[in-house]
Amino acid sequence: MMNNYKANRTLPYRIELIRQIKRRRTAVAYGLMVALPLIVVAAVKLGPQSNSSSGSGSGDSNFGSGSLNLIGLATNGTWNFTLVMLLFGSGFLLTTVFALFSGDTVASEASWSTLRYLLATPVPRRRLLMIKLAVGITLSLTALVILVAASLAIGAIAFGTAPLTSPLGGSFASSEALARIAIITGYIGTTLLFASGVAFLMTVVTDVPLGAVGTAVMIVIVSQILDALEALGDLRQWLPSHYARAWTDVLSPTIDWTSMARGASFSIIAFTLLVGWAVLRFDKKDVLS
Repeated sequence: MMNNYKANRTLPYRIELIRQIKRRRTAVAYGLMVALPLIVVAAVKLGPQSNSSSGSGSGDSNFGSGSLNLIGLATNGTWNFTLVMLLFGSGFLLTTVFALFSGDTVASEASWSTLRYLLATPVPRRRLLMIKLAVGITLSLTALVILVAASLAIGAIAFGTAPLTSPLGGSFASSEALARIAIITGYIGTTLLFASGVAFLMTVVTDVPLGAVGTAVMIVIVSQILDALEALGDLRQWLPSHYARAWTDVLSPTIDWTSMARGASFSIIAFTLLVGWAVLRFDKKDVLS
């Protein structure tokens, strides 16, 4: 009967994906993706009326610097609303979600004392890691897509479907706006791979899922703080979060791909190295739980 054993058929991706989707933390994470635009709409509709114009404003063009009237921009149609939701979400919320789905993989099995039984099935260690990672990245990217889809739908109902008005100048019709939102979404998903990579490394180091997730989020936050220190000069270019806002170049009439190419390359290389480190670490790990 052992002749029928094939390593590549153990722990199927579909089975693991369904198993993770059914977990409560997945529903909570996806619920937050829908809740964010709903909360912002409620705050705008029910909160005190601003004395400023509801348009995008013509102040500082440094999008995301905090000096721009983001609420005014968000109320200028569903495309702008989605853009602002991506800005709000790409900081702490999406970082936490990406870290959660990658950090709560192996560590959760260890905390439940089921990891050794999975490996005794027998599931090869590297296949276990790759399936867990693939499912984690799938769930993470799905959360990002849900945020965009929910923002587009909620924004259209609340603020209409006016063309995308760029805070850097110009406007884009629906087809062009959709393409640019798609590019921005893809880039944000790519940059968040760093958080996933750190969380995935930590999930094979510790048996505490919260520790793996928290470490990844903490490292990203520290990187963001250091990136804000101008005294570091060019050293900031080597920080993981330095190119996190490079997607704002997509809002220019002519897209400048330079910073985004650097940011995407950094994230992919760092993610690959972290995953490789995690695999090597797990190969030598004594699994006792």
